[in-house]
This record gives sequence, C-alpha cells and structure tokens, in this order.
Amino acid sequence: MTIQRMDNVGIVVDDLDAAIAFFTELGMELEGRTPIEGRWAEDVVGLDDMRSEIAMMRIPDAPGRIELAKYHTPKAITPKPEITPANTLGLHRVMFAVDDIEDTLARLRPHGAELVGEVTRFEDSYLLCYLRGPSGIILALAEQLS
Repeated sequence: MTIQRMDNVGIVVDDLDAAIAFFTELGMELEGRTPIEGRWAEDVVGLDDMRSEIAMMRIPDAPGRIELAKYHTPKAITPKPEITPANTLGLHRVMFAVDDIEDTLARLRPHGAELVGEVTRFEDSYLLCYLRGPSGIILALAEQLS
C-alpha cells in the first residue's frame, strides 16, 4: 500500500476572512467555503458539539491546498506561549516557492505579515525567509536564484 498524495494542510485560524485575504494575496485561490458540523464531524476531530467553517485554498495550476478552519464551538485554544519559537514540537511551517520574495512580502505586510528573522541568501541557490501571518501562522518563502 502506498500514499496516493498529500491532499491538504489544515490550519486553525481565529479570523477566516483575514486568512482568506492573506492567502489570496499570496496567490492562492478560494476553492470553496462551507460550514462543518454534525456527529460525523465531531467523531472525526474528537470534539463534542463541534461547529466550524472551513475555506479550501488552492494553488492555481499546481497541486497543493490549505484548509483554513474557524472553530465556532468549541472555541479555538491559543497555545502558550502564543508566539512559539522555531524549535516548538509539532507542525512548524508551510513553505511556498515564489518568484520574488521582496514583492511577496510587500503585498503580504498590509495583511499582517511580519518577518520572523531576516531574508537570507543560501549560497547562490535561494533567498529564504520565515514570516508570521494571521493567527500566528508561520510561512516560509523561497525564491530560487538564477
């Protein structure tokens, strides 16, 4: 038995509209948005009285999707510390290849993006950076050089 594909990465957010706007500015497209609730959903995620709304974002003309989820009940839990360092256990970041890091950062800053460190050059291969977006989401950007 083999894995067929990675379908999506799920990210819990506190403001679904802001997260959609952020990922749209990054270059993703909204594939769909829908409420999620009922016994089947509660059983899948292991939460009683679960009611949420999801938005599926996709990369145009490429594989890769992100499922953004806003929990209405029960409310989402904020980790402690709220701004976790890079060596925190668990899902850390999602990386996107971009044409132009500086342009991408300029477009995302009005949506709350802040650099975690600095834009850094890796040899003659890549410009790389980590940035924090809505709900504390960490993204990595990579711009291939030459």
